[in-house]
Amino acid sequence: MFPALTTTEPASELPTLVAAPANGPAAKPALVPTAADLAASRDSLAYNYYAQTLGLHLAFDENKDLLQSVTDWLGTPYRYGNNSRKGTDCSGFVTRVFREVYGITLQRSSRSMFSTTKHIAKSEMKTGDLVFFRRGKGPIYHVGIYLKNGKFAHSATNGGVMVSSLKQPYYQRNFYAAGRVPAAAEAEASAE
Repeated sequence: MFPALTTTEPASELPTLVAAPANGPAAKPALVPTAADLAASRDSLAYNYYAQTLGLHLAFDENKDLLQSVTDWLGTPYRYGNNSRKGTDCSGFVTRVFREVYGITLQRSSRSMFSTTKHIAKSEMKTGDLVFFRRGKGPIYHVGIYLKNGKFAHSATNGGVMVSSLKQPYYQRNFYAAGRVPAAAEAEASAE
């Protein structure tokens, strides 16, 4: 889905200076981007793509692998009890993304996931935390992955994998709790 933005040339073979046309004594060499500049440019393009696709305002320091994985899953239809790109339910989507991004195997049901996360305040949610929903005093029935700016990714029965806002009346009314997966938080911390 996202075009390859890599060069096949080793960084040592990339030119660093190109002589400008000699139009007089004031002509100066023009700088050509270094390999680091090209990598930063690719990152910038990727973050801009994810920001636009996911409807987020990014600081360009978020987990790019998580953003890419969520973006790749967008539009996957809802299928109860499944967790493939042909169809997935909410917990199947979350388990697959966590396996792809962090190499972590989570419990398969939203209720089991809730019981194994570190519960955190809504105001302390970070990208990659889980958000849980329940109706009234009923059991937890839905889970998603918090992105940022009050938005989360999930697989909904009425549209498959999508990004929604916690400010939407339905999700605001049914939001129950947020949880952090300790192993994912440790992986994030070690990557920084």
